[in-house]
Order: sequence, then C-alpha cells, then structure tokens
Amino acid sequence: MVVIGGGAAGLLCAIEAGKRGRSVVVLEHAERIGKKIAISGGGRCNFTNLNTNPENFISANPHFAKSALARYTPADFVSLVEKHGIAYHEKKLGQLFCDDSSSRIIEMLLSEASTADVEIRCRSIVLSACKPVPAFPAESSSGNVFRVETESEVFVSQSLVIATGGLSIPPLGATDFGYRIARQFGLKVQDPRPALVPFTLSRQVLRELSPLSGVSIDALVSCQGQEFRENILITHRGLSGPAILQISSYWTPGLPVTVNLLPDHNALGLLREPENREIELTTFLSQFLPRRFAHAWCALNFPSQPLKQYTPRQLLDIARKLNHWDIIPAGTEGYQKAEVTAGGIDTNELSSQTMEVKNVPGLYFIGEVVDVTGQLGGYNFQWAWASGFAAGQSV
Repeated sequence: MVVIGGGAAGLLCAIEAGKRGRSVVVLEHAERIGKKIAISGGGRCNFTNLNTNPENFISANPHFAKSALARYTPADFVSLVEKHGIAYHEKKLGQLFCDDSSSRIIEMLLSEASTADVEIRCRSIVLSACKPVPAFPAESSSGNVFRVETESEVFVSQSLVIATGGLSIPPLGATDFGYRIARQFGLKVQDPRPALVPFTLSRQVLRELSPLSGVSIDALVSCQGQEFRENILITHRGLSGPAILQISSYWTPGLPVTVNLLPDHNALGLLREPENREIELTTFLSQFLPRRFAHAWCALNFPSQPLKQYTPRQLLDIARKLNHWDIIPAGTEGYQKAEVTAGGIDTNELSSQTMEVKNVPGLYFIGEVVDVTGQLGGYNFQWAWASGFAAGQSV
C-alpha cells in the first residue's frame, strides 16, 4: 500500500497497516517527516487532549468523527507515548504536552514505523496518482490497482491513502494536492478555509489598538452560538490569542464577533455603584483591564469622563459594550498563520468506520484533508491519530 503524506495521520496509518503485515511505503515530499509535528505546541507538541469528544470538532456532518474517535482514544495514544518513555504533562483543559521536545513524538513514530517494516521515502514528489482501467481483466484480479508516479519511480498498489493535510502554513510544504486528487476521482470537497487563525481589523480600529500589540486580556468571545473563555491578544494586525483562534473556526466573513471584556461582572451594576460615581471611566476600567487598553477602548467607544457625568442611557450603552463588544473582523491572517484548514473532503464520500471512499475501493483520505476540524488544544492531533488508526486497520 502507498501512503502519500508523512504527517501524524499518515504515519500512524502506515504503522497500523505494517503491524498487520501489509507492505507499506510512505511518500513524503519534504526532506523530513513530521514538520508540522515539530513546530506544534511551541515545539513541545500538544499531542492530544484528555477531554476529546465529538463536540470538539467542526464538520458538515457532526456525527462522522464519532466512530473513529471512539475506537482510538487519547488513552490509546498516551499508552504509546508511555511505552516509549516520553515524559509529558497536562498544561490546562486536558491538553497534553511533551516535557521535552516535539522531536520525541517524531522519534517515537519513526521507531514504530521501523518495527512495523514501514518504508519512508522523503523528497518524494508525487506527479500523479490514478487508478488505470486494466486493458485485460487478467491484469488485475481485483481490479483495484493504483498507479502512483513520483519524480524518480512508479508504485503500483491495491491501496492508496491520502494524508497530505490542508493548506495551512505553506512554508512547511502545505499544498492542495489532497483536494486535487479527490476532485480527480469525482469526490465532493467542502470549501477549505483557514481555521484557528488570527483576525485582522479595520484601519480605524487598528489606529487605536495596534500600539497595544502584545497586551493580553481575559475575555469571553462568542460567535454563531459558540463561546470561549480564554485570553485574547492584541497584535499589530488585529487580534489573536487562544479565545480568538478558537472562535475563528466558527466565524464567516461579515459576521460580528462578540467580546465580553468583563465576563465575571455585570458591567451596569459596577457602573452604578455609588462609590464609583467620582471615578473617570478610564480609571474605572483600569481596575479590570490593562490600563493602556482601557484608554484605547474609550477612545474607540466613549470619551472618558467621571461616571457621574454620563446620563443613565449612556451608562447603559457603556455597560452593554463592555459585556457585548461587537467587532467585525476585516478578515483573517490566512493560511500563512492558520494552525489548521477547515473544510476538505466531504465526509459523505467516506466510510466513517474505515475512511475508505465509498465509490472508489482501496482509496482512503485521513487527517486534516478530511472535513473534520478540531478546536484548539490537541484535538486535531487526536483526529489525525484516530482517522489514521481507522484506515490502518482496514487497508
């Protein structure tokens, strides 16, 4: 069997197939495998999340991921990590990281691949992958043969697994190869889009906020019925930080993103407290928010003055904006900064049990190239392991 793509999903699939006695070759176009693994989690690889469940994933079919996630759980991958003596820790919210370097996970996968007799060929640029119709029935007893041509050789296999990822982070080698192969075989593709990505803001808003680049605020961010309570980070181009990356996966252009700057407080109640009457708005806000941000927020929304000078209606407007500050992003920073790609191979084309294409026997799609996208915090790795395992048990 041939696996195109030497990332998390492709390697685990190859390992599982190799354990079952399959002859496996992994074709990776980069000079080494696991480039995205290497940079993940700030170089420490957030390799899974203990709290993984189907609700942590976005897909046109929210039920598709359930089967694979149930059959290969975070505990299964943790068991593999512990087998190789890799020290790890839980950072927060179930997120597991290596104590040391992401390279330990890559070394583990290479060791497992070697034990399973998996052949890995780097710098293998795939020129074409097709399923030729045999001239004579006798040429293929199963009629299930794929021809994969690279710059230097041709492989013929009864199974072909596409694990080429999405469009995120082009400098690491991301391409649209997986989507092109899918369309070549007549499969539907849900439009890809950047996910877990920072927002850009309008020039007017940036005029006030960009000087605050690096300032972080604990906030509750919501959009389209989803909400996340984590930090937001002001950048020279817009907004980032965990809460923003999370909500970006649910955002569509033109929609507002609502930021609750005082998630633990009823802003109107605070503004109306008698002891706050003499305080200037910026001074009042500086009790809860970074001082420089408080000044910038007032410049954008309400010129600062003592609270007693605002009318009851103005205080209500200020309170509403503190608890429900609507920001319409100008856009995102795109695939260059997106941690993952949402959208991908339509899950209606695939078996949820095996990841095999329903109408093309022997062809599989796994990992990020499929229309299953995890939230921030190790979920996308768990989908890679789970979908790779599902295909590896079937090919």
